[in-house]
Amino acid sequence: MKKIIMIAMSIFLVGLLAACGTSEESSTANESSEKGSDKKVLTMGTSADYPPFEYVDSAKGEEIIGFDVDLAKAIAEKLGYEVQVKDMDFNGLIPALETSQVDFVLSGMTPTEERKQNVDFSDVYYTASHMIVSKKDSGIESLEDLNGKTVGVQLASIQADKAEEIAETVDLTVENRNRIPELIQEIMAGRFDAAIIEDIVAKGYFEKNEDLAGFTIEEDEDEAGSAIAFPKGSDLAEEFNAELVKMKENGELEELIVKWFDNK
Repeated sequence: MKKIIMIAMSIFLVGLLAACGTSEESSTANESSEKGSDKKVLTMGTSADYPPFEYVDSAKGEEIIGFDVDLAKAIAEKLGYEVQVKDMDFNGLIPALETSQVDFVLSGMTPTEERKQNVDFSDVYYTASHMIVSKKDSGIESLEDLNGKTVGVQLASIQADKAEEIAETVDLTVENRNRIPELIQEIMAGRFDAAIIEDIVAKGYFEKNEDLAGFTIEEDEDEAGSAIAFPKGSDLAEEFNAELVKMKENGELEELIVKWFDNK
């Protein structure tokens, strides 16, 4: 009788161990399947002080949102990637690409000839204009009115280049700051007479501060425009650009423009 009981217990234990093994194998397979479905994460560099392109709406949370962020996520999803957004000063974006701290940059960056020596660019995805921003009572209504004035620009931006270009014919002092809100603060404090800011960004500040005004600088179309930047020789440049072209053709890019720029 004892032998029968021991045999029965042995069979039970063997069955239990087999079941555990099957369960463990199934769990491992599920984990492997989940890992296999994980998307590669790409790090996007940006300067989140540039609404509506990239910014933080503190009333809604700490997440960086905006047109550039939506564009990056839309293209990355089509290519099977996820996007992690990394905020930094604008003048640190290209060095971050060169040192592999980020995989690409989407930050309203203009593909100038100087920048093209260090990084690769996609096609231009949005074109805007430069605007001179000042207090309403400043009397600044033309470039000539900047004579003898102090003008602020974001460090390493295309607006900084524009200011130096204007300074060739108008006697003005150019001051740099890292962030756009700093330029606005300096104007309101009276330390800057004006600043040069991209028009769509400037309009957002006009809505928040009725004491500000501005006018658009007439320029060649080739001088403005934003593109996606990549490290030299990156395969991502061609992949992202192909999807960007498709988004232009099928209307998806226009939908994002309407979402972020209409009534802004």
